[in-house]
Amino acid sequence: MEEIVNRVAKSPLVSIDLEEFLHNGENRIFDLKDVLFQGLILKEKDFRDFIKTNDWASYENKNVGLVCSSDAIVPIWAYMLLASTLKDYTNLVVFGDEEEIEKKRIDQAIEKCMESQDFENAKVVIKGCGSVENKEYAYTQLTNALLPKVSSLMYGEPCSTVPIFKKPK
Repeated sequence: MEEIVNRVAKSPLVSIDLEEFLHNGENRIFDLKDVLFQGLILKEKDFRDFIKTNDWASYENKNVGLVCSSDAIVPIWAYMLLASTLKDYTNLVVFGDEEEIEKKRIDQAIEKCMESQDFENAKVVIKGCGSVENKEYAYTQLTNALLPKVSSLMYGEPCSTVPIFKKPK
């Protein structure tokens, strides 16, 4: 009887599962409305006191989106001050909602992926299954990062791929 050979395991294909690189911390939204006087007015002294006295430990290793859900006019420096305070506690801080957090998490994962190995002239398969949020954004960004380096790019599983790109010879 002939030995069964796993040709996929022996192939030179590099498989990328973007999910392996995603930060798993919880996402939280910080709404500035909650720290404004009457939900509308930012009083600098009160805001700075809040920044100094608030227990920021609850944001440890979280992904935080900064928003203001009221029609208040919030000065840019308020977001900057919050971001600079949260940076020591969080994985990331963005201006925006859950979708903006997810995009930044994806960008962060792609950066880690690209640093994880040399993709120069590699034959790469991007795994298609999994629970990556905003897949269209994720795989478009990953494709953009890989195209200048790889010799070929495929989507799916190593045993069943859809060709995306092949560098001309």
